[in-house]
Amino acid sequence: MIYLLARAIQPVFSPANLFTYITFRAALAAGFAILILMLFGRPVVRKIKRMALGEEIYEELPDSHQKKAGTPSMGGILIVGAIIFSLLLFADLTNPYILLSLVILVGMGLLGFLDDYVKLRKHKRGIKKRYKFLAQAVLALGVCLYLYFFPETEALRSSTNVLFFKNYVIQLGLFYILLTGFVIVAAGNAVNFADGLDGLAIGLLAIVAGAYAVLAYAAGNINIADYLNVLYVARAGEMTIVCATVVGAGLGFLWFNTHPASIFMGDTGALPLGALMGFIAVVVKQEILLGIVGGVFVLEVLSVILQIIWFHASKGKRRLFKMAPLHHHFELVGWTESKIVVRFWIWGILLAVAGLATLKVR
Repeated sequence: MIYLLARAIQPVFSPANLFTYITFRAALAAGFAILILMLFGRPVVRKIKRMALGEEIYEELPDSHQKKAGTPSMGGILIVGAIIFSLLLFADLTNPYILLSLVILVGMGLLGFLDDYVKLRKHKRGIKKRYKFLAQAVLALGVCLYLYFFPETEALRSSTNVLFFKNYVIQLGLFYILLTGFVIVAAGNAVNFADGLDGLAIGLLAIVAGAYAVLAYAAGNINIADYLNVLYVARAGEMTIVCATVVGAGLGFLWFNTHPASIFMGDTGALPLGALMGFIAVVVKQEILLGIVGGVFVLEVLSVILQIIWFHASKGKRRLFKMAPLHHHFELVGWTESKIVVRFWIWGILLAVAGLATLKVR
């Protein structure tokens, strides 16, 4: 909104040109997202408490989690709302990638909200997994079909960057639709797996978003893209603003979600935010790199998969980890919750830096 207004009045009011710069709008969007969380965070927490929408703790979780029972959930409303309002104000609303970002936030957010509501009001396991996955797949497939049939250029229709190889791009054809759809759905569920300790998932999301803000800006700048030997996507620079809002909203939410948490984001936040990061990776043609930058999320998912495989291979006699996902294993080893969260953040930062470093390895 502000961007379009600035473009309109720029010929007669030259200072408005400042609002056309991506970096300036990204900073404003991040700040505005934090401000929304600061202003509305406490009232929303009180409102959810009055509605008795408190978290139910599964019996199989470590004993330290039982005292969290009743903590307000569905805090993702705050995060998603802050991101949407920031984008409406500071992003270019004629950019199709921005519009698709809003579609993912609203679509996945509603699905996550419904799942949380069912958990809290009807059945603690939420929507049946197959229906939940089907809804995610349909939404992701719709977005990916649009990207495939309406590409920025013909050369970008089914192409992606390859790690570690200079000037090497692969064309995946129709398989690209499946790959990108998988990235979006997998990213949303990976964040959901990591959302088990106070501040863990949202802190890691902010780190990943910060890294992808750099990647989006590079992909959308023809000179930087050429220098780094990555695919140039003309309108992808606008995704820098999306990443900035995730960072801002994430930091604002941490004010209430840090240990001991006043509110949890639930599926209402985990699903749309994870899917959004997957979508951003698709837009900037760095889908494969998300496995490194978001490496902690990958480890969380792998720990669950390996636990299941190991358990069945031993016919139910052994477990690879004391409990999965991985953060629960470290709880049972004896690490405090705050120590696990901060150490996982450190690993997240190291992996994000490693992911960005691959740009020069090429």
